[in-house]
Amino acid sequence: MTTCSLARSNRHSRRLTLGIVAVMLALPALAGSARAGSLDEIKKRGLIVATEDDFRPFEFVKDGKPTGFDNELIEDLHKYAPFEIKQQILPWTGILAGVSTGKYDVAITAAIITKERRKSLDFTSPIADATHFYVKRKDDKSIASIKDLNGKTVGVQAGSALLGRLPELSTMLEKEGGKMGKVVEYTSYPEAYQDLALGRVDYVVNTIINLQTLVAEKPAVFELGQAVSGKSFPAWAVAKGNTELLEFLNGFIAKEKESGRFAELQKKWFGQAFPDLPVAFEPEF
Repeated sequence: MTTCSLARSNRHSRRLTLGIVAVMLALPALAGSARAGSLDEIKKRGLIVATEDDFRPFEFVKDGKPTGFDNELIEDLHKYAPFEIKQQILPWTGILAGVSTGKYDVAITAAIITKERRKSLDFTSPIADATHFYVKRKDDKSIASIKDLNGKTVGVQAGSALLGRLPELSTMLEKEGGKMGKVVEYTSYPEAYQDLALGRVDYVVNTIINLQTLVAEKPAVFELGQAVSGKSFPAWAVAKGNTELLEFLNGFIAKEKESGRFAELQKKWFGQAFPDLPVAFEPEF
């Protein structure tokens, strides 16, 4: 796999700078409380929730209002929790670092469960399927299957689990006699999709749900490809060892599932429900 590069244009350099700034914004917590708040502390001051600003269909802002699958669950959480919910909406790059250092109590977003992330985070029950697929331009006839990705440029979000699992795609390509091309990292997926539409990258890798949403919204521009990873699941994340908060959140998710509300929201936002999600997931990668 080639070395990831953002240096081919000033625009890509600015993306990298924005990503670094977002991470740095999460670091001040180290100077103060570098540990997660206990459930008793949360009951006194409120639960600090971090969500993404533009990750359809899980969380995004429309007409100035946060919406999407996770944001509707947060509305239910307001009614369920015996304490205040304080939501902060920010770019993906700073969310997990902020949770692991205690700046935020929980990341209510589609954070894919990985071995590396489990070193500093604990995860709730999975909330959906997150198997990785590729998407291409609909008018690009040079790509019909995985073997056609040989040497082509791929776009992926910086700091994402999808970036970490690209070696799986590399292995698939090697079996077909090919190899990975250049990897371009983006601060957000909308930027990657824009570059794909403009022909600056050849394909983008994201989860099946996100790409199904993209193709449904712009069927004349994009076309869904094949799976490029094994099974993967997203969940909400808390700091490692914050057992009480994890149990509280899992209790909320279980209640939403029992009432049928969880499946209702999955169908609304994903186009399908996932009744057979595991209660817990041990990632291979």
